[in-house]
Amino acid sequence: MAKSKPKTEFKLNQKIVYPSQGVGVIKEITEEKFDKDSDEVIWYYNIYIEVSDMTVMVPVDNAKEIGIRSIVGPEDAKKAINMLAEDFEPITSDWKLRYQTNLELLKKGSIIDIATIVRCLYNRSKVKELPIQERKLYDSARKLLLDEVCIALGISEKEAEAMIHEKLDPPGATPKIKHPLIQDDDDDDDFDMNDDDRDSSKDSDDDDDDDEDDDDDDGKDDFDDDGDDDDF
Repeated sequence: MAKSKPKTEFKLNQKIVYPSQGVGVIKEITEEKFDKDSDEVIWYYNIYIEVSDMTVMVPVDNAKEIGIRSIVGPEDAKKAINMLAEDFEPITSDWKLRYQTNLELLKKGSIIDIATIVRCLYNRSKVKELPIQERKLYDSARKLLLDEVCIALGISEKEAEAMIHEKLDPPGATPKIKHPLIQDDDDDDDFDMNDDDRDSSKDSDDDDDDDEDDDDDDGKDDFDDDGDDDDF
């Protein structure tokens, strides 16, 4: 026997937050057969995610478990913005552990969780450039915060961006970590080196070896005929 349409938490055209994906809008609530030989159906939210320009189907019964939620109200949006300027405890200099911690916050997806990621990684970037994966995580969290604040406060993206930047980096500000860790054991430099960088590094080492060999030959220095040595 086919199920009747369930009572749903979200309505058509309602804007929602899909953790790890972005702000979306409920475009349809549709039913799909569980299998071709059964009348049992599953109801889905068809959610359009603007930032990735894609539509995802989420079972109505699983939406809460996934973390899909309504856009927060103005007060919660302002609270998230204000916390960007607050001091916070030291963060680990192990970028892999830091990345995993922030990834879990992104999956939880509250606006406070999102703001925590933005604050953490922005201030970390002031100490040392973020690894590629962390930079992507930061960009995703910041975009999600920006989009939700725009909707919650009814302001333009430009206005929301200005609010976020003002809290993160007011004039004359220093990183907001209460007691910054002096030790920096990030090992992301080797991790982020792409193939071209490695080849370039290898070529540089080879060139150094060649130079040493050239200097040893007959005790004479070699000069290029094209006058490149004028640069030295």
